[in-house]
Amino acid sequence: MIHDAHTHTSYSDGIGEVLENIQEAEKKGLFLIAITDHSHYLFAGGFNAYLREINRWKEEAELTVLAGIEGNITRTGVDVPDWMAERLDFVVASVHEWVESPEEYIALVKVALTDKNVDVIGHFGASFPYTGYPDREGLEEVLELAEANGKAFEISSSYHVPDLDFVRECVRRGIKLTFASDAHRPEKVGNVGWSVSLFRKAGGKPEDLFFAGYL
Repeated sequence: MIHDAHTHTSYSDGIGEVLENIQEAEKKGLFLIAITDHSHYLFAGGFNAYLREINRWKEEAELTVLAGIEGNITRTGVDVPDWMAERLDFVVASVHEWVESPEEYIALVKVALTDKNVDVIGHFGASFPYTGYPDREGLEEVLELAEANGKAFEISSSYHVPDLDFVRECVRRGIKLTFASDAHRPEKVGNVGWSVSLFRKAGGKPEDLFFAGYL
């Protein structure tokens, strides 16, 4: 069941190579690791090399290795085009830009929840300590869109989000979840203890995980 669905390498802003992330995941006994470098680093001719590198090592790995990407949610959409998404195993979309209010944050997430290329919302709620927390109506809209469109949420051990009540509601509604370290260096890969603990507190079972078929 233990996996890490959000890791970075030197193909974006991480320190370390794809192989190093895989080796760390093997050392820690993970069943699955995903490489999810930032989309905007990979537009300038690096995408093909990125996929070749992941595919080179996944055949020899002792665990499942997935090729993913972390896209940026912007006001005009998620910056992962069709040609990129169709060659990946899955797409994470996250809010990285500064927002002034929880309503603005929720509006951005709703954009991603209606994007056909997006599979998982990354570190949902990471901005709330700075912007304030959304009202119940805003959270309900997010949950309803996720449920209707088959989107998942990651439980981020790096940002300690979402909160327990939100994860419980995901489990109740059948919205899938992932564990994520958001590692930017190999030694942090697999540090998903907080994610696993929250998932279990929320009553999550293996079938509630987005990657249940691989685990």
